[in-house]
Amino acid sequence: MKFIKKIVLVSAIFACTQCSSDFLDKAPLDTINTSNYPTNAAELVTLVNGAYQPLQWPKLYNLRMWTTDIMAGNSIVGAGGGTDGIETQDMSNFVTSTDNQGVLDIWRGPWPGILRSNIVLSVAPNLEIDETIKNRSMGEAYFLRAHYYFILVRFFGDLPLITTPQNSDSELYPARVSKALIYEQIIADLEKAADLLPNKSEYSGSNIGRANKGVALGELAEVYLTLGNNWQKVVDLTTQVEGLGFGLNTNYADNFNPSTENSNESLFEVQYESNGGYSFWNNENQASWTSPFMGPRGSNFVGGGFGWNQPTQEFVDSYETNDSRKNVTLFYDGAPAFDGKTYQTSYSTTGFNVRKFLVPLSVSSSYDNSPLNFPILRFSNILLMKAEALNELGQTLQAETPLNNVRNRAGLPNITTGLSQANFRLAVLKERRIELAFEGQRWFDLIRVNQGQYGLDFLHSIGKTNATSKHLLFPIPQIERDRNPKLTQNPGY
Repeated sequence: MKFIKKIVLVSAIFACTQCSSDFLDKAPLDTINTSNYPTNAAELVTLVNGAYQPLQWPKLYNLRMWTTDIMAGNSIVGAGGGTDGIETQDMSNFVTSTDNQGVLDIWRGPWPGILRSNIVLSVAPNLEIDETIKNRSMGEAYFLRAHYYFILVRFFGDLPLITTPQNSDSELYPARVSKALIYEQIIADLEKAADLLPNKSEYSGSNIGRANKGVALGELAEVYLTLGNNWQKVVDLTTQVEGLGFGLNTNYADNFNPSTENSNESLFEVQYESNGGYSFWNNENQASWTSPFMGPRGSNFVGGGFGWNQPTQEFVDSYETNDSRKNVTLFYDGAPAFDGKTYQTSYSTTGFNVRKFLVPLSVSSSYDNSPLNFPILRFSNILLMKAEALNELGQTLQAETPLNNVRNRAGLPNITTGLSQANFRLAVLKERRIELAFEGQRWFDLIRVNQGQYGLDFLHSIGKTNATSKHLLFPIPQIERDRNPKLTQNPGY
């Protein structure tokens, strides 16, 4: 039984005046009922569980995070055509306006998790409870707060920095601070999380899936990779992660199989399960949307089959011959059968569909019951980060080893040795595109390399010539600016 079963009990531990399923869909007039703060270890753990919950929501990993691959040019919306997914169509066509629903979702998604993490961190130090539970709970809260802010800062830049529960009217309308200060807070939180959290191997039973020391160190490496100002830190942190016992699964497909979730390759993944309760369309729903949304339309391959996220020809052509990840990731003409069924190109506008997140009917027979977790950080990403950092430090020959480990697992030969630093950089970025396809990583790579110029050059090369530097950040949703006049707008919107 995963710990997420207890997430829905969080409302018994703390309450807001407007904490229904559409939390933050209302005007930001919420106040915290401090009389309901946790008073013992069990209540603290339940509150921590609630801090994980926004990860599961459609505002984040159940929809919006993976649809950024559409914006990044790996795929198109597909779906039912017309205005189905129009907000994602607009984002991927770089005509995003300040009232775009997808942008609004991404803005609103992390804040409840930040609030709940702040409550944990404000209460836990003063509780007289078992120190192991206290430290773990605080470590989880530091990690989650950092992760939610890491999502926000990459999409929006400058942000309000809120590190304590908001409990007075004067605190409910914070101004944005520089993204440099946000990154300072993220780094501090991840360092604390790494000190407090246990190793993944120390979790068992219902605690499997919680944040651990490895993911705190791994995400810290990703932060430094994003900043691009301390490559040695990336090498040191990824080396620490390597020493914690993580490794590549022999079979790439095991990363996307409900029966092998939370594997040795997984540093952290969003936990989903069947029979989680609540309507499929509610925030509190704990079943995954990836399979029903990405299943080929009209195919009867999976429960649902809404036809979203259809790969482009350009993306499919980027696979090298004999790359075993292609048959795991994609449906194409002549692809291996799925659950005994043959793929037809007519199922898709592009002739392709995503395969890696599909759960067969024999496992999940209805559209609203997929148990498949969503990967946030895998060990293959750790290896690719290390390869990129070593190359940036001028150690290109040493960088070949972690890159080749990922390639060899995919059945590919070693990278051509002796590449220039520039060509090796491109090779790593291509490997990241293939290895992490449709996991919500590609957009962040596009906007971080060479201050986003790498992304703009790529987008222009595939015909998205209207993408400009202003699109490297999302607009601050106008409805949020109307409610908080201190929120400034990003340039160009």
